Amino acid sequence: MNYFSYLLDASKWSGDGGTGTLLLQHLAYTAAAVVIGAVIAIPLGILIGHTGRGGFLVIGISNAARAIPSIGLLVLVVLLTSTGFGPTVLVLAVLALPAILTATAAGVAGADPDAVYAARALGMTGGQIVGRVEWPLAVPLVISGIRSATLQVVATATVAAFAAGGGLGQLLISGQRSRDYPQMFAGAVLVAALAILLDLLIGGIGLVAARRARPRRSPRNKTAASAVAARA
Repeated sequence: MNYFSYLLDASKWSGDGGTGTLLLQHLAYTAAAVVIGAVIAIPLGILIGHTGRGGFLVIGISNAARAIPSIGLLVLVVLLTSTGFGPTVLVLAVLALPAILTATAAGVAGADPDAVYAARALGMTGGQIVGRVEWPLAVPLVISGIRSATLQVVATATVAAFAAGGGLGQLLISGQRSRDYPQMFAGAVLVAALAILLDLLIGGIGLVAARRARPRRSPRNKTAASAVAARA
């Protein structure tokens, strides 16, 4: 049996239910869920990390998300609402939120205390400290959280097929029903390949952000540091 026959068959990639369409649907699920999760988690994580309050919320949400079965939550949401893109993205966003929230809160709270102290000594407001000091230093860790969330969503999005939502999971479900093992193999390979590509892409962005976040020493910075030390 040639397991690559379905994957390499050009006719399987075209049409509304073709592999190409399913791949785009999978990408759409992943992108929408991660964006929604980031929009909610990043501001909340900044607030928790900056104020040092609400750490129990981060722990509680993270533990609850690990305990929630993806398929059970998806079926419940579909039964209460309807099938389609919206309910699936909602479930995936819930799963993406904890990783981004935890990384953001940890990144902001773990910002260099000397840099934060210097910013306060220079008279910066809380918002300025967040925007100019804590957030730039936290960005690499935030991207790491987005990276983890993306990989989790890519893998979990395969269950969207159970709710008639499409995605690459449809290849696994249809292949299992018809015992078309090359089709199942194609779905598994594409999910894995998509996860690897997104991981490399976001990892590269994280490396660039980490390099930019490194403090650069210059005479001007030394002068500012001396002024802060003198005020202290």
